[in-house]
Amino acid sequence: MRKTFPLLLLAGVLVANIVAQSGRKGMTPPPPPRPETLSEPPITVRTESAPATAAALGALPKSLLTRQLKSVDKGSFSLSDFAGKVIVVNLWATWCGPCRMEVPEYEKVRKEYEGRAVEFIGLTTEDPLTSANKVRQFARDFKFGFRLGWADPDTARTIMNGRNSIPQTVVIAADGRIVSHWRGYSRGQGGDRLRQTIEGALTDTSTPAVR
Repeated sequence: MRKTFPLLLLAGVLVANIVAQSGRKGMTPPPPPRPETLSEPPITVRTESAPATAAALGALPKSLLTRQLKSVDKGSFSLSDFAGKVIVVNLWATWCGPCRMEVPEYEKVRKEYEGRAVEFIGLTTEDPLTSANKVRQFARDFKFGFRLGWADPDTARTIMNGRNSIPQTVVIAADGRIVSHWRGYSRGQGGDRLRQTIEGALTDTSTPAVR
């Protein structure tokens, strides 16, 4: 009897161990860890389905054309300083992802029109009191050769004309008409669109629209 009891105890331990091992084999492995989420949502690039016609867009008000805009570097300028030229106005900001993709394409176009009657102006919607260093660094990093200035809130609202997003591009003919105004960025197409619009403005001799 004394010999039987240890044997029974040993058998019980062995059975318990086998059951435990088989239980572990049948367990479902834990799910993999969830992927890390981004700290902010990805930028969605929005574009116009079709540009408005020049007749519908009209022209910028004289009060805006003659307004002195503070230059990013020094001094000031107004859009009326470039009367008789085709003017490209680009609204942008350093925090704008699509702007970072658009600027290099626009820079290629600007270089193509050096020495011609086209003025390229980039107006940032940021605060010059808090963002001056960031804006200047952006211009250096991206070799942004546009004439750069600050768009005060009233200037930005007037140019945007209810389209409250950036980037935005406005092309103004030599006679003061807005020939095209679009918002958003289309990868690989922004430069071509700007180039075609400038060519159209340079050859267009239509009567200016009054606003």
